[in-house]
Amino acid sequence: MSEDANGSGETPAPAEHLNIKVTDNNNEVFFKIKRNTRLEKLMRAFCDRQGKKMESVRFLFEGARVQTEDTPDTLEMQDGDTLEVHQEQIGGR
Repeated sequence: MSEDANGSGETPAPAEHLNIKVTDNNNEVFFKIKRNTRLEKLMRAFCDRQGKKMESVRFLFEGARVQTEDTPDTLEMQDGDTLEVHQEQIGGR
């Protein structure tokens, strides 16, 4: 049985803040957010910085669409994870 550095045998608590990378085709923006912060705040900040409308883009984490009410905890995100941003496309031809 192994113990951690403080000898208690407990696993360390996860960090309160996460560094999340948000990337589209041309840009990478890094955000530091709390685990229980709604991702809507991050999504709006990214769109404001890039001059995009939130209704015109989609945020994906590991291929799944991110909802505004999601938090890093609900998505089980880790420090250094990436959100991908894609232009919304309806239909196709």
